[in-house]
Amino acid sequence: MIYDYLVIRFGEIAIKGKNKKTFVIKLEKDVREKLSRFTRLEIKRHYDDIEIKLNGEDGQAVIKILQSVFGIQNISSAIKAGKDLDSIREGILRIVSEETEAKTFKIAARRKDKRFPIHGSELNRELGAWVLTHCDRLSVDVHHPDLMLRVEVGVHETRIYGHEYRGAGGLPVGTSGKLLLMLSGGIDSPVAGYLMAKRGAVIEAIHFQSPPYTSDRAKQKVIDLTKKLQSFGGKINLHLVPFTNAQLAIRDQVPEDYRVTMMRRLMFRIAEKVAAKTGALAIATGESLGQVASQTLESMNTINQVTNLPILRPLIAMDKLDISRIAKQIDTYDISIRPYEDCCTIFLPKAPRTRPDRKHAAHFESFLDSDALVDEAVQGVETLTIDGRENEDAFSSLL
Repeated sequence: MIYDYLVIRFGEIAIKGKNKKTFVIKLEKDVREKLSRFTRLEIKRHYDDIEIKLNGEDGQAVIKILQSVFGIQNISSAIKAGKDLDSIREGILRIVSEETEAKTFKIAARRKDKRFPIHGSELNRELGAWVLTHCDRLSVDVHHPDLMLRVEVGVHETRIYGHEYRGAGGLPVGTSGKLLLMLSGGIDSPVAGYLMAKRGAVIEAIHFQSPPYTSDRAKQKVIDLTKKLQSFGGKINLHLVPFTNAQLAIRDQVPEDYRVTMMRRLMFRIAEKVAAKTGALAIATGESLGQVASQTLESMNTINQVTNLPILRPLIAMDKLDISRIAKQIDTYDISIRPYEDCCTIFLPKAPRTRPDRKHAAHFESFLDSDALVDEAVQGVETLTIDGRENEDAFSSLL
């Protein structure tokens, strides 16, 4: 790789005003943590970007990892030159001579240091003419160039940028508080967790299991899904809730068509108590409007009644094809379709109520000793901490 530097640019972070510094510091911390195995890197935070001096490290490997870090808009390969025209020309020619696959180019120059005597538009013409004179294979294309050469004349030096790589976008994880993700073994909830992490949320996950009706393989599936999510957002605590007794009570004491509604209401009661213990400020689910009986507006309204926490549904307007596409891109799809049932798929009624009434739900819930069932489940929670660095390259297929 001919480039000596990588330059990370911010997206949404750049418009955070007085809070910008907090976001940039958190992003720098995430970058350093992700790149810790590259011991020769020099990482320097500036107001508008983060600069990485490679010092011989594999630039492509570093870029792949950076593409999984939320908060990065793009990553540019760069070299540095002096502030005189001859040095800038030499740097431009160095990049052009190595980018042999490019057939067209464009120069985009600007002066950050207004004392530099050549204006940006004039510098564009000067450097463009220089390239055309010294490289016969290249022609100018100002709309869709194969190679965009950005020149930035600073106070002390000039940066010349070559390739630009798309970043993950979003906000650094940890800048938007903590939430509790209701993580099933299905396709939807891992995608919801991924999208919430992209918005800067710290994820804690809760999963309901009903042994012996659910197996250890179903539990392992959820652990594997959590590992995938962890690679995008840092350490995740996975709270495994024993839900068998609650489901048996619902099966025995609630009319069949209201069983799903009762199950979800108890789940939210339990999740609210776990959230309080962990400091989570909201509950996130993988629900999509109208996808199943418990995801109609009437069902969600009736189920929401039991909790005062905000319920976040990032997939609410997405269809199954959209959700599955993202699941494949973040490498959770193949895990989610493993044929091991979770608690949501057992004791299912033949015709679940799609428009449950709040008053009826409260009446049927009075048949249960809900407080005791919730307390029993919360006391039996097993918490696993998932903290590894698997699948740092999983993001590359999104870009």
